[in-house]
Parts: sequence; structure tokens; C-alpha cells
Amino acid sequence: MSWALIVACIWVLAATVTAMLPMKRQMAPGITLLVLAPVLIAWIGWQHGWLWAVFGLFAFVSMFRNPLIYFAKKAMGKPVELPKELQE
Repeated sequence: MSWALIVACIWVLAATVTAMLPMKRQMAPGITLLVLAPVLIAWIGWQHGWLWAVFGLFAFVSMFRNPLIYFAKKAMGKPVELPKELQE
């Protein structure tokens, strides 16, 4: 097994643990995972081919769809609304 896949497995475990945290405590590890994911997907694509990178990209977008929509709206200057748990 390649190092890219081992790191990807660790990333998945970290994402699972992060998802179990309360919403307020998910921000820092979630943003870290969000930033590291494209690098990891590119690494997997470089070692195993573009098809596996596409599968990883689909999984990444599915998992992080709400934060990605939030950041896209914010970048376009559209009004954004935080979840109730984070508005306090």
C-alpha cells in the first residue's frame, strides 16, 4: 500500500472523529481537513492515476458540500447564514 493511501485512511479517521465533535469544536479540525484534502487528492492522483483522484474529489465535495457552498457564497459577496449552533 502506498503512503498516499495510508495518509488518506488517517485523514478519513480524523474526519470521522471530527464529525463526532460538537459543532463549535468542529471548526478548527474541519478547516484543517478541508485545506489538506486537495493536497491529499492530488497526491493520490499522482501515484494512482486521475480516475482515483476524481473519485476522491467526488467524495470530498460530498462530505464538505455545506462549507464549500458557504465559502463560495461568501467569495461571491452573497449573504450567508451560519447554522444556529454557531450563531451564539
